[in-house]
Formats: sequence, structure tokens, C-alpha cells
Amino acid sequence: MKRAFVTGAGGFIGSHLVEALASLGVQTRALTHYNSAGNRGWLEELPDRLSGNVEFVAGDIRDGPGIRSLMKGCDTVFHLAALIAIPYSYDHPYSYVDTNVTGTFNVLQAARDLEVERLLVTSTSEVYGSAQTVPITEEHRLHPQSPYAASKVGADQLALSFHRSFELPVTVFRPFNTFGPRQSARAILPSIITQLLSGADRILLGAMHPTRDFMFALDTARAFIAAAESPNTVGEVVHAGSGMEISIGDAVQLLMEVCGSAAKVELDPKRLRPSQSEVTRLIASNDKMTKLTNWRPEFAGLPGFRRGLEQTVAWFREPAHLKRYRSDLYAV
Repeated sequence: MKRAFVTGAGGFIGSHLVEALASLGVQTRALTHYNSAGNRGWLEELPDRLSGNVEFVAGDIRDGPGIRSLMKGCDTVFHLAALIAIPYSYDHPYSYVDTNVTGTFNVLQAARDLEVERLLVTSTSEVYGSAQTVPITEEHRLHPQSPYAASKVGADQLALSFHRSFELPVTVFRPFNTFGPRQSARAILPSIITQLLSGADRILLGAMHPTRDFMFALDTARAFIAAAESPNTVGEVVHAGSGMEISIGDAVQLLMEVCGSAAKVELDPKRLRPSQSEVTRLIASNDKMTKLTNWRPEFAGLPGFRRGLEQTVAWFREPAHLKRYRSDLYAV
């Protein structure tokens, strides 16, 4: 890997990936969504020691010719840019098709035209819906339960079709529930953390019974790189998860311990998904990923999850970080 191109580079996971690549000395072209303020998202906090390895560019994955131009000269492409908020997809499903499906097509076509050496397309565990068998392997049936999840199924299958039809060296990389510093409060753990650290004596949440496989952001970034460096993952779907299942309710209790809070939990009906759209159980099988690459999660099991939570809470405790979040606002 000599020069990497990362879409969605200013986002939560994208910024961690850019940092990891730059730390390895990989020249990285970081694509952020164009805005008139020139804001680079979370890459505004990129350490100075890494800036020499990062080239910042702005654009939009819905602009096919623009993406092709920006991708020139890069041998490895990590495609992370997407609309990801599930509640918002109920109200604006077309935006998800336009960004997640059409945007992915533009990245695939550009990579094909430019003959890139490797392309990773980022998927999501939401494509499976509620687990029918556990742990979830890559052979589990696809059962999207939201417009967001359906758009990601479309993007995944389009990527695999480019491999089968044109021998494009693509991998569908499917991380489970990544968490860590910089994550949006639309996700469950930052929503809890920001409410607790803001001194709330009650926290508002949705369903408490669903289970998730939470993976720390540093493990996710390492998994991206491991999948890109392995020739064994070409044309494959691979999972990255912690391999541990925990309910939202139990995660809340653990977070209260870490934050030193005894807040009361209350149900907020507007945070509930439609009944047939709620994904009640997710837990990943890492067997394929660990066989095809040299990756293993470092924040594994309950001790690893707690260690990741401690690092995440420590980041949110910084006043400059916490003030960027609205704990009183339900972010969709």
C-alpha cells in the first residue's frame, strides 16, 4: 500500500482509519464532504505529526467524474462515505439510495477505470437484521429491516457484481457496532455518555433488550488495514466484530459504573424503532477474518469492552469535546 484514498475520511470511523494509515507512513488522500467553511470534520483534530502523510480533498461521492479525478494515483481505496442514521432513513429513504447505492457505484466505476489494486467497500451488520443463527457468519441470510440497511445491501451486492463481472479486486468489509471517541450522539453509547457527563439525573433511551456486538474504533481501523493488505479477502465478504454480545441495558449499567453515575433510565418513545424494524440481536463470527488476515481484536471480551468504554468516556470528559454535543437533543 503506497497511496490510499479514503472516502468519508472526516467521519467517526474514517478519521480513525486515516490516523492509523498515516501512523504507518501510508500517504493518504482523505476525502471529506465539501462544505463552504472548509471544515474537515474530525480530521480537524489530526495530530500535527501525521499531517505530512495526509492530503486533504473535498468532494461528493455522488459526483462520478469528480470521484474519478480525486482517486487518480491511489492504489488502495477505502470507501466509507455513506448516510448511516437509521431513524433518518425512515423519513428520507431516497437520500440513502442516492448516496449509498449511486455513490458506491461511482466509487466502483472510478476504481475500475483507474485499475486500482485494492478496494474495500464498507458494509454494516444491519444488513442481516435480527440474527436467525448466532454467531452471525458471512453466510447468514440478508434481511434488511430499514431503508438504510436495504441501501447497504444494494451497495454490497453491486460491489460484489463488479468483482464477478470485471474482476475488480474488491472486498466487502462488514464491521459490527463500532464505538469510541468522536462517535455521533445518534449512536447509543455516545447518547448515554453525553447525558451522564452532562450531569443528568435521568437518561432517555429507547429499547433496552436488543443486543449488540460492540467493537472499539482502534480495532476497526486495524481490521480495515488488515483486510486491505491480505490477498485472501479479494472478492469476499468479511466481518470485523468483538465476538461478544451484550444487551443495551447491560451496556448502560456498565457505563454508569465507568462514569460514576446513578441516573435513572426512562423510556423515550420517540427513540423506538418501528416494531418490525428493530434489530434485536447481533453478534459477529470473526472466524473468516482471522483465518484470511493477521487481525485479532485487542479490545475483546467484557474486559476489552470496559477498557474501550473507559477510553471513550475519558475522551468525552474533555470539555472541548463534550461541548460539541447536545445531550438534551435526540440526534437522528
